[in-house]
Amino acid sequence: MEPEELIVDDRQRGIFRVHRSAMTSEDILAVERQRIFSRCWLYVGHTSELVERGDYRRRSVGGRPLVFVRGSDGEIRVLYNTCTHRGAIVCRRDEGNAKTFQCFYHAWTFDNRGALIGVPDADAYASPGFDKSKLGLKPVSRHESYRDFHFVCYDDDAPALVDYLAGAREILDLVADQSLEGRMRVVSGTQRYSIRANWKLLAENSVDGYHGLPLHKSYFAYLQGSGALFEGGSGGSTLAGGCRALGNGHAVIEYQAPWGRPVARWAPTFGPEARREIDAICASLCAHHGEQRGNRIADFNRNTLIFPNLVVNDIMAVTIRTFFPVRPDFMEVTAWELAPAEESGERLARRLHNFLEFLGPGGFATPDDVEALDSCQIGFAADGVAWSDISRGMQRDPRIDDELQMRSFWREWQARMTGTRLEDWSDRRTNGTAGR
Repeated sequence: MEPEELIVDDRQRGIFRVHRSAMTSEDILAVERQRIFSRCWLYVGHTSELVERGDYRRRSVGGRPLVFVRGSDGEIRVLYNTCTHRGAIVCRRDEGNAKTFQCFYHAWTFDNRGALIGVPDADAYASPGFDKSKLGLKPVSRHESYRDFHFVCYDDDAPALVDYLAGAREILDLVADQSLEGRMRVVSGTQRYSIRANWKLLAENSVDGYHGLPLHKSYFAYLQGSGALFEGGSGGSTLAGGCRALGNGHAVIEYQAPWGRPVARWAPTFGPEARREIDAICASLCAHHGEQRGNRIADFNRNTLIFPNLVVNDIMAVTIRTFFPVRPDFMEVTAWELAPAEESGERLARRLHNFLEFLGPGGFATPDDVEALDSCQIGFAADGVAWSDISRGMQRDPRIDDELQMRSFWREWQARMTGTRLEDWSDRRTNGTAGR
């Protein structure tokens, strides 16, 4: 099937379906690599990971090996991690601090700004056509940041990052403004795991409020038993909030937290001694940002998807998660914890406990989600059932347990795959069928 045939988007009848070959086809993945991962803005790292000059992180983004580095001049760059001589990677450690990167193959050496500064037996390159200044590590041509979130794009014709983020900028603002000092930081440590499923299933799952209670019932039972679940927290439809499309395939579900939030919403599991401190943080947020915005930062959860593969879950902790396809049925996932820079001691410990307890690879939620996505991928082999249904809530005001956010993702996916432009990612009815 061609990409334009893979989605049924009938807003008049309230039907949205995705053909399951979109999750199993090698041909589809090849087109995704070209039209999505080579043309969209992709998250590469956070400013706080590069505190000192020479700090670096090795990353793989959109299938390209990269070095995310702060040069000796203080500037943050993203360089292709490949020697300009014969192609070997020059940065072989995941993180560290370095003045230079030396290729282990032939010992060409580059400084942390990317310049080629050393070539063994340089006399062999005495010809006038050999110019060291043109053989430095190549920077990614499009590298921009917003609120310390750094992105790269391999398409020179792509819009500016600030325009691409569209309504997701507001969500990143709410995350960044949790710090009263105006500085968030990635906590040391990285989670890496894989899932035997198509990458788009994790995009769906990360903003899916419908699965929370049935799939994660052990977590809700734990919260209920410990007195940490607030009134109305046992079911998605009873929570105050909703879901919305943010433009360009981005989407969010936002709802009043049914549990404690380390930033400023106390729960009994945090202990009585923490209540005064957390209440004081909430009061400071309200004083700094205004009562309405301060309470929104303190009390409301947000599961956000930034198309195509960045998830920022601001729930019982703040998680940055990216995922990339290796095969149609296999993805690699990387996650980090984000916290206000001023947090330390018991306050930071509460956050990390919350993070690992639910979102860690061995927590209450992640193993459930991994098993569910594995199960979906296995089920796709039942070729007698060709379509998945994503129609929930299509003809009503969206609730947090509806599926508008997933439809927004898929509408952008289809537009990218077919080379068309999209102006409306909502369920707004038009004359006739909205699918292409």
